Amino acid sequence: MDINACGLVDLTKMIDPRGNLTVAEGMKDVPFDVARVYWVYDVPAGESRGGHAHRHCREFIVAVSGSFNVTLDNGSDKRTFHLNHPYQGLLVETDIWRTLDDFSSGSVCLVLASDPFLEEDYIRDYDQFMAYLNEKANEQLSK
Repeated sequence: MDINACGLVDLTKMIDPRGNLTVAEGMKDVPFDVARVYWVYDVPAGESRGGHAHRHCREFIVAVSGSFNVTLDNGSDKRTFHLNHPYQGLLVETDIWRTLDDFSSGSVCLVLASDPFLEEDYIRDYDQFMAYLNEKANEQLSK
């Protein structure tokens, strides 16, 4: 997967003196139908989250409060994004290893996912991830 297919997406920020509002609609602001929503919070100092890739599920990651870093890795290139705006999300495509770290105190990470939870979709070991990418590349070459 081309790591450049992943990137930051600005969402509409509606400014109001009573408080701002941002909306993320599937197939409009987020380039897929949202099948699952979850959030990560109370991450202890120095801990990281993620540490996996998905075969089929796409994700849209938002720092709804605080900040954290997301490092994306496609097996040959790495990019790190600092998320700290609740009106901006990071699109993460399939076949990309992701690690989230450097969480600020009180941060909340919201994830919109294209698929329901399915353990078989996860690759949780980096060496297995690399083997999967190599196998996929070999399949593409043989076509």
